[in-house]
Amino acid sequence: MSKNIVYILEDDQSIAELVAYALKNQNMHSLIFENAQSLYNALEKEVCQVLVCDIMLPNESGLSVIKTLRANQKYKGISIIILSALGSEYDKINGLDLGADDYLTKPFSALELIARIKALLRRNTKKLDDTLQYKGLKILPNSHKVSIDESHIRLTKKEFELLLLLFSNQNNIFSKDDLLESIWGYSVDNTRTVDMHISSLRTKLGTYGKCIKNIRSVGYVFDEIS
Repeated sequence: MSKNIVYILEDDQSIAELVAYALKNQNMHSLIFENAQSLYNALEKEVCQVLVCDIMLPNESGLSVIKTLRANQKYKGISIIILSALGSEYDKINGLDLGADDYLTKPFSALELIARIKALLRRNTKKLDDTLQYKGLKILPNSHKVSIDESHIRLTKKEFELLLLLFSNQNNIFSKDDLLESIWGYSVDNTRTVDMHISSLRTKLGTYGKCIKNIRSVGYVFDEIS
């Protein structure tokens, strides 16, 4: 499953491009699909982490797409957010009952959509159950263990959660406020809390600490060592 691609299933080009532009500004990669078949073809090659899905589509509706994806074990980890002009209570309940994780009606705020996508990405991080690995760095989400070249690295709970969040969303830049909300669950004025934990985490990771990069005036990102 791709850790940094959002698929957009939307036949209105202007809306699709707006969503893609908003994602790009948050350093998230996206691909746009105008119909269900083109989406299915892409999923055969690479599974996304989040799907933004319209309902009223040509040939096959978004609701049908959701039913198809939820019936396939291969796609169980995809988080789906419906973005639709259908805004009645029935439409929302129906979409969520079919397996959507969230529902946003048009017209919509791009900032709100991005916030909801980030929330789904954070939720996905908590559901990871496979071993994550980059070269000699190995993360076991279920057992909260980290090793480098098979040697166990002792991390605090918050350090582990920071590493897992950044690693699971590679190339996505998280602001300090994002990290505070995601890891600590509340907002505080003193963002030094994040800086101190990141500094300690980098030290413990040794060479791999260089993967956690500080993008000046923006936030932190996990990226491969150049």
